[in-house]
Amino acid sequence: MIWETYPFTRNIHVYRQGGLNLAYDVNSGSLHALDDKAYAWLGEIISFQAKYPREAAKPGRLLAGTGRELTAVERSEILGEFERLAREGTLFSAGAELPPPGTGAARPRLKSLCLHLAHDCNLACRYCFAGAGAFGGERELMSPATGQKALDLLLTRSGEKAAVEVDFFGGEPLLNAAVMRGLVDYGRRAAAAAGKRINFTLTTNALQMDEDISDWLEREKIGLVLSIDGRPAVHDRMRPRPDGRGSYDAVLPALLRTARRRAGASPYAVGAYYYARGTYTRYNKDFDRDVLHLADLGVNRISVEPVVGAGAGLDLGPEDLPEICASYDRLGEAYLAYAAAGRPFSFFHFNAGLEDGPCLAKRLKGCGAGLEYIAVAPNGDIYPCHQFVGRAEWRLGSVWAEPAEPAAPAAETVRRLAAAHVLAKVECRDCWCRFVCAGGCHAANVAATGDLLHVYDLGCRLQRKRFEVACYIRAREALAGGAA
Repeated sequence: MIWETYPFTRNIHVYRQGGLNLAYDVNSGSLHALDDKAYAWLGEIISFQAKYPREAAKPGRLLAGTGRELTAVERSEILGEFERLAREGTLFSAGAELPPPGTGAARPRLKSLCLHLAHDCNLACRYCFAGAGAFGGERELMSPATGQKALDLLLTRSGEKAAVEVDFFGGEPLLNAAVMRGLVDYGRRAAAAAGKRINFTLTTNALQMDEDISDWLEREKIGLVLSIDGRPAVHDRMRPRPDGRGSYDAVLPALLRTARRRAGASPYAVGAYYYARGTYTRYNKDFDRDVLHLADLGVNRISVEPVVGAGAGLDLGPEDLPEICASYDRLGEAYLAYAAAGRPFSFFHFNAGLEDGPCLAKRLKGCGAGLEYIAVAPNGDIYPCHQFVGRAEWRLGSVWAEPAEPAAPAAETVRRLAAAHVLAKVECRDCWCRFVCAGGCHAANVAATGDLLHVYDLGCRLQRKRFEVACYIRAREALAGGAA
């Protein structure tokens, strides 16, 4: 029996959502819908152990001190079902306590590159973390030679990996569209010569995405992330042009054209990947209305993210959580209702991946910034990710002076990033959501706490809420399909 030694409080999460009693097994990633009595007893066991850890550890005490309102038959039936699930490894599963393979490796293999084609922008978004596209420096465009050096670096340092990925980023990368086209051609030829595949994605505000560019993106099978915040008033308030005019009407045609062309594709299909990506702030905590506005337009791949570090009265705080959580709750119900009505859409944070989620090593190490993923600025400087670009203390080198091994202090930065796995973060060790977010975004953690090993608390709370709703959706879908 596991009852006296199992750490229930950190390895099982029980909650109610939309009339369902749910239990999430942290280590296996399994989800269970429970009847009222099993749910109440499991919740009691978890609460008793958390409140009286020493008492709960005494033989027989955990079970004797809980579930007293149950009959002997009910206790026996529930215990029998719990033990069956434990034998299956889907409840009370063993913990994963080892750091990920390769922790501390000096030379991890790259698989992804964020290529900053432009440190300039044709919008003046109020929440922009990149300082209107310049990332705190000069406004500049990447040269073809710098882009080629970056692609060569990716292909060389990807080692035995058969496929690599490149995201064209900015600022606004379409301000440097000619260089982008040339780099796609160069990258495909260089990858083929190296015996590899290279996949490209473009992150754009779509303001300059005319039909000619759209046609080229389709022919070249470029994944797309198109920025739009939802309702016209919300979008225009947060994403104006430099002269103050709104941009909603200008970017919508490109988004709808993409949505029509890629409507039937898998959200992760190479060359057909697209998402409409928005940001919510204190001004649209009812962001579920923005998501549904896009869905009603026929956009079926949608992501909205909370603003981080914008200042100017836009940032979210703990006092905003009730309204934000209510928006996620409403969105979860709408997501199910739209699917039932034959109008399904994908919401990025509701893709729970319970059956086909990342492997244990990935769940432990999480973000690959600086290890498997780097960002390259227009001048060739290398950073762990796009959110660190322009911050001198996080510079890892240059594509123009790439050494055989990272030089100090870059090597120390890489070592710190490799060591910042989820079990090294104090706040994560007992969090039931630790293997879902793997400790969260390094850049957000540093911005909020100044430390890689301490987490952005509000971001954690939002992640937990999103995942609760995602699991609820999966449970509803499974129950509707007749699954246990």
